[in-house]
Amino acid sequence: MITGGAGSIGSELVRQIIRFDPAQLIVVDQAETPLVNLELECKERLDFSNLVAIIGDVSDANRMDSIFRTYQPSIVFHAAAYKHVPIMESYPREAINVNVKGTRIIAELSDKYNIEKFVMVSTDKAVNPTNVMGATKRIAEIFIQAFDKHSKTKYITTRFGNVLGSNGSVVPRFKKQIAAGGPITVTHPEITRYFMTIPEASQLVMEAGTMGSGGEIFLFDMGESVKILDLAEKMIQLSGYKPYEEIDIVFTGLRPGEKLYEELLSTKENSLTTHHPKITRAQVRDLQFEYVTKEIDDLINSIDTEDDMHLVAKMKKLVPEYISNNSIYKEIDLVQEKVKKINLRRD
Repeated sequence: MITGGAGSIGSELVRQIIRFDPAQLIVVDQAETPLVNLELECKERLDFSNLVAIIGDVSDANRMDSIFRTYQPSIVFHAAAYKHVPIMESYPREAINVNVKGTRIIAELSDKYNIEKFVMVSTDKAVNPTNVMGATKRIAEIFIQAFDKHSKTKYITTRFGNVLGSNGSVVPRFKKQIAAGGPITVTHPEITRYFMTIPEASQLVMEAGTMGSGGEIFLFDMGESVKILDLAEKMIQLSGYKPYEEIDIVFTGLRPGEKLYEELLSTKENSLTTHHPKITRAQVRDLQFEYVTKEIDDLINSIDTEDDMHLVAKMKKLVPEYISNNSIYKEIDLVQEKVKKINLRRD
C-alpha cells in the first residue's frame, strides 16, 4: 500500500513496484484527478490491472482502518504529506492533522494489522526546522522511531531533499516563467538546495526499505547543493536566451519559514555508513515512548481547541531545535529566549 500514491514520489513508487509484479497494489490519495490519471496509466501504458485506487484522507482513522482491514497489505510506503513550506506557515493545524496525526494513524494501523514494514518518506526540512512543515515532519520521524520499539512491524524513515520536476518545484516554475518571457523569480541570490531525480529518489526509498531492520532514519546522498541563481541562469541559457538581457532574474525575498541552506543532519546528529554507497544512517537522539506519545497526543488533541501560536509553541517543545525563520512564529522564540535569560539570572 502507498499513501500519497498519486503524488510525485508516490506515483513513481507505483511505477517501480509494478516491475516486481505485486499481487495487489493499493494506492491511497485524496487528490481525485491525479489518482484517476495514475490508474489509467497503470492499466493502459503499464499493463497492470492489480492496482486498487482509493480516495481517502490519512487523517480519517475510521476510513484508513477500513482500508487496512479490507486489503491487508504486507508493506506500507507512507508518502502522504503536506509539503509546501510557505502555505503551511499559514495553516499549522492542517500540517499537524496530515503530517503528524495522519502518520500516527497509518503507523498504528500498520501495527494493528501486522504489517511487515512501514517506510516513511521524510524531508531534509525536518532537520533543524525553521518552518511548520519541517517541524511536523520531524515530529512524525520522532513518533515513528519511538513506536518501532513497541511493535513487531519494522518502521523505517527515509530523509532526502528536493526532487527535480515534482509538483510545485522550482524547475517547472522556471520553465513556465521562461516560456512567458520572464522574469524568473528567485527568493535570494545565495539560496541553495539539494536535488535528485524522482526515479532515483523513489528507487532509494525502496532500497532503504529493503535494508531497514526497524528504527532507522536513512539519508540519501544528494550530491552537492545547487545555487538556485546558477540554476536559473543555466535554464535561461539552455532555452536560448541571455540572462538579465532577454530574460531577467528578480529577487523576491525569502518566503515565510524558508532557509537559505538545507541540511540532512542536525547539529546533534551523526551519520553511519551502510553497505549502499548512496545511503547513510542518521544517529539521532532517542526519546522515551511515553513522553513522545503524551506530547503528540496533546498536540493532536489541541488541533481544534488551540490557536496557531499555541499549536506552534507545542511543536517547539517537542522539537527544541525548531527555530522559526522569516515567520510570525519567531516571536515564540524571542519569548522563550527571554525566559531562558531570566532563569539564568535567577540561577
